[in-house]
Amino acid sequence: MLWYKSWLETRWRFIIGIALLILSAASTVFTYPQIQKLIPLVPTNIGGHLGEQIRESAALARTFHGYVWSNWFRQNLIHLVTLFSVLLGTGGLLSQSSGVLFTLSLPVSRNRLLAVRAASGLAELFVLALVPSFVIPLFAPAIGERYAIGNIFVYALCVFVAASIFFTLALLLSTVFGDPWRPSLIALAIAIALACVDQIVRIPALSIFRIMSGEMWFRAGQLPWGGLLVSAALSATLYSLAASNLARRDF
Repeated sequence: MLWYKSWLETRWRFIIGIALLILSAASTVFTYPQIQKLIPLVPTNIGGHLGEQIRESAALARTFHGYVWSNWFRQNLIHLVTLFSVLLGTGGLLSQSSGVLFTLSLPVSRNRLLAVRAASGLAELFVLALVPSFVIPLFAPAIGERYAIGNIFVYALCVFVAASIFFTLALLLSTVFGDPWRPSLIALAIAIALACVDQIVRIPALSIFRIMSGEMWFRAGQLPWGGLLVSAALSATLYSLAASNLARRDF
């Protein structure tokens, strides 16, 4: 019953999320031929950080592998997964619309309620991180390209582990506020602030979004094990705080 209740509370967020991600992945594939035509037109005389970014994007887009990582794994995928990780982690605990008093009156402990809610949300998050990317090797032959399926599992691992931080953060905030809006807005504000820091701290091992994009795997063929372990530890800490907060709440 708890699993089904968790699914009912998050199903539309999950369905909308996976639909948007699949469409975005398909768009990534089919816009590549147009991008190839535009590369010779990219200006090379622009200075500063902006010029550096433009030249880097153009260089990456010269190969399908580089273009997919730059456009999909480094941008569209992590942005959408971050958004929906927050939405999946928000609500379903203290939200009046979800029947908080009825939920807490069920003959199960609060720890189990939270554990089921977290496990179901993380399962949905893992599907969002993994499944839409299979559109790329599926549709790539339509434009005369190929993409290794093995890369998808590596990038999905990075996306899932790092994005779980935002999920558990939203889950924690949902044990503090009774409405779904404040947890969502606060978690998204923190994500945006971290994205801004990401533009300054250009060390893959220290940037959550660079860990999420699998930049070390793309550039050096190495998994960011340190960053992944820190991300998993931080997610576990946020979950523990959420469990502790929910256990001592007085309704």
